Amino acid sequence: MASWISMDEACRLLGVRPQTVYAYVSRGKLEVMPDPADTRRSLYRAEDVAGLAKRKQAGRKHETLAANTLFGSEPSIPTALCAFFRGRPYYRGQDAVSLARSAELEDVAQLLWAAEQPVDFSSPVTSAPTALAKPGRIAAFTALAGLAAVGHSTRGRLTRVLHNEAQGLVGQLANAFGARQGRKPLHLRFAQGWKQSTQVADLLRTAMVLLVDHELTSSAFVARIAASTGASLPACLLAGLTTLSGPLHGDASGRVQALFGEVERMGEDHVVAHYLSTGLPLAGFGHHLYPDGDPRAAALLALFEPPEVIARFIEKVETLTGLQPNIDVALAALVAHYRLPADAAFGLFATARGVGLMAHSLEQLGVGQVIRPRGRYVGAMPEAQNTHP
Repeated sequence: MASWISMDEACRLLGVRPQTVYAYVSRGKLEVMPDPADTRRSLYRAEDVAGLAKRKQAGRKHETLAANTLFGSEPSIPTALCAFFRGRPYYRGQDAVSLARSAELEDVAQLLWAAEQPVDFSSPVTSAPTALAKPGRIAAFTALAGLAAVGHSTRGRLTRVLHNEAQGLVGQLANAFGARQGRKPLHLRFAQGWKQSTQVADLLRTAMVLLVDHELTSSAFVARIAASTGASLPACLLAGLTTLSGPLHGDASGRVQALFGEVERMGEDHVVAHYLSTGLPLAGFGHHLYPDGDPRAAALLALFEPPEVIARFIEKVETLTGLQPNIDVALAALVAHYRLPADAAFGLFATARGVGLMAHSLEQLGVGQVIRPRGRYVGAMPEAQNTHP
């Protein structure tokens, strides 16, 4: 039978504060149950706490192996694109949150791609297959798959030519998610396509700049692997985009939207009580890179008022768990408040991060070496060969 311990004991064994314990619970790393003796308190599975403590200790011993491992610590790939300083993301040394106050997606693309000419997303790739009538991820994936099937390798092509192709691909992606075609900046084209005001357009601009890159994410790593093999730019973008579409990555806002749906149907008190009493993680709260809160979410949420019931829900979760909303909550709240299309959150994320995926792909081309990690075999050993004559 499983044994359970108090919050104080869990904090002591892990050497952390209660907020960190809540974060472990929200990420599904620590099981929790109501205390039968006092339902206002929670108990934590002792086995989970012991396992976390053991992994923390092992992590300290193996920090120097980070460059050679994929699990337990991060693969180390040199990049000049994005890094974290003082709890904030920076694009080529520039504060991403500060850039988001006025920069357009086109400006950030020029910065990250180190492009000599201004970036223009108004001319999508001309050989793209006809997009489906209904905008959304089906149209986006279909268009990119068609381009990847006939795309040219990146090898032996000038950088300015690759920049032109990259901007066409991002433009194609935006069109697939409903941006109106034309020569205006992408945030204005999205607002027109979704029938929104220029005020909302500025919020879309802010959101996309905040979402452009986040250092070596899973999707960036996959895009770089594809680029290292000489794959075409549409293939690199498609590889990254398919990885981005996972609910634990770029489509996390979809999980938050589902959570908001529960809140709107049943009320914030019921939903919060249910999740905390069952130990289910609350999607969109807490971020392992931002223990003091996601500055991207704070910047975006400061610019509009979420629907009242969602605002109460966010406040209640913060009060009871100590966890701050991350960018996925801010993005889902933006979609809910302005009644944007159902796939708008992923569309904004995919288009903005498409700029970052192209930046990682282009940067990887300068390395000239295929990324090929080695597997550590843990399966059954082959049977010994019969040596008898």
